[in-house]
Amino acid sequence: MSDSFDLVVIGGGPGGYAAALYAASAGLQVALVEKDALGGTCLNRGCIPAKAFLETAAVKRHVDHSADFGIESSAPSVNFAVTQQRKQKIVAGLVAGIAAMCKGRKVEVFNGVGSLAANKTVSVTMADGSSASITGQHVIVAAGSVPRTIPGFDRGGPILTSDEVLDLDHVPARIAVIGGGAIGCEFASMFADLGAEVTILEGLPKILPGLDADVTKMVERSFKKKKIVTKTGVNVTGHVPNPEGGTTVSFGDSESIEVDACIVSVGRRPFADQLGLLGTGVVVSNRGFVEVDEYCRTGEPGVYAIGDLINTPQLAHVAYAEAVLVVKHLLGEDPMPIMYDRVPWAIYCHPEVAWAGPGEDACNEAGIDVIVGKHLFKFNSRAQIVGETDGMVKVIAKKNDDGTAGQILGVHMVGPWVTEQLSGGYLAVNWEATVAEVAEFIQPHPSMSELFGETVLSLTGRSFSG
Repeated sequence: MSDSFDLVVIGGGPGGYAAALYAASAGLQVALVEKDALGGTCLNRGCIPAKAFLETAAVKRHVDHSADFGIESSAPSVNFAVTQQRKQKIVAGLVAGIAAMCKGRKVEVFNGVGSLAANKTVSVTMADGSSASITGQHVIVAAGSVPRTIPGFDRGGPILTSDEVLDLDHVPARIAVIGGGAIGCEFASMFADLGAEVTILEGLPKILPGLDADVTKMVERSFKKKKIVTKTGVNVTGHVPNPEGGTTVSFGDSESIEVDACIVSVGRRPFADQLGLLGTGVVVSNRGFVEVDEYCRTGEPGVYAIGDLINTPQLAHVAYAEAVLVVKHLLGEDPMPIMYDRVPWAIYCHPEVAWAGPGEDACNEAGIDVIVGKHLFKFNSRAQIVGETDGMVKVIAKKNDDGTAGQILGVHMVGPWVTEQLSGGYLAVNWEATVAEVAEFIQPHPSMSELFGETVLSLTGRSFSG
């Protein structure tokens, strides 16, 4: 193995492996240091396993409602051990794929813990007990994040974080989800669809804080249909394990709930714990984030930080974008910094949620005069065909001086497959396109994406309906 590289990347998650592969495709000699499996949290303990479980929940929903389509079936049962095996097979295949790509592009992979010292020197404590010291002309730290916990709810037994949930081989009958954010709502939706009794405990006044109010209301309405109990504005105060298993969770004003599992889903914290950084100009804030500028440069020349390690949206696709940005920057290609207020967001609960740009509430708070268009999926032919009619498309456009709708500022969707439909709205927002321009786009019929087209068309003052 070489000990000197054009680029050394610490962390093999989405940001790290994307940076390594992208840099290698540009002709750089690259080393990638990863202490665990390639793919990081997203692939091994996050996005991919969770979505595999959510797809099992979707299949269960389809079978439950198959009679609506004229397909008679007996009552389905859930063998979650098979679900777990299927998830592990998907993950293993994707991990192997990343390893094969690294090998194909001659990225040297060091399986160990990497710590950064002065002069862009990275010490690697290898998994086999050996050690290595490598240097890079440039270094990217992409060490990722770990689940946050709350006092009194240590992992173990019935107390689970997202890591432990994804190792379950059965569906607990009664579940409390602490935290009604994106991850919490995905788990709540999934387990409710699989037959569990689910209660969400959220400290803020509503679940999915920060989302456009109309979108949140639509999700809340659908969750109520699933019999998910949502308690907002409550603080969780503790829990008492039950001798026969499970635990009793206390919250609010002397309220409690007995459950078989309690999922702590209160976000993730950056994991800079093992990075060393002694003798470097890399600064870690009191919140644990590595401080960077708009090009992801740290205070140490030639050292960058990306992904969950920095205070940007904790999304795998944002880490991919940061990886490309950094490689272009270190190559001297003068890239455009990422506009984080316009990145695409996706939540894979049922119904799905996806958006880009500010919502109506945020625009009003910022003093921006807007015109809003909304259309419901219940009037969309494709949604009726597939039997998924809960949801809406909402487009927020800047109001021109003459009162017409101008630049599209935000596109917010909730409903069937919206995570796959957002690309048109995302493109419109980031291209700073106007309503008049996007209204010219032809949408296929019948399709879910027609609803976006019709919503934009309605903002021109003319439309087919509504």
